[in-house]
Amino acid sequence: MQLFVNLPVKDLERSKRFFGDLGFTLFGMAEDMASVVISQETQVMLLSEPAFASYIDKDIADATRGTEAILVLGMENPAEVDALVDKALASGATPAGVEQEDGVRYQRGFADLDGHHWEALCLARPAS
Repeated sequence: MQLFVNLPVKDLERSKRFFGDLGFTLFGMAEDMASVVISQETQVMLLSEPAFASYIDKDIADATRGTEAILVLGMENPAEVDALVDKALASGATPAGVEQEDGVRYQRGFADLDGHHWEALCLARPAS
């Protein structure tokens, strides 16, 4: 099974540059949408707000004013968490959430250019 998360964005070209700068591959780009490849089974679809609105019958949530979802990326180690979040912040993201480091998890977050909340998470592996 695959998972496609769809997010509305105000400026598709700006969002594509942002996620490209973070090192993600973009796939299946059309005039009004692009897919950020997270893994073989998971993609985040960036849709221009008019394209996103064409799929819904409610208002588009303003992610800069409220949190509807937290998108969490599982990383292999704390260095990968730091590298991704640091790149995001350097590319215009803002810090989000509460950093966690408790021996079980290492987690940091950022809000992307449209205010969507992302977290990078590394869980400690149990000793064998």
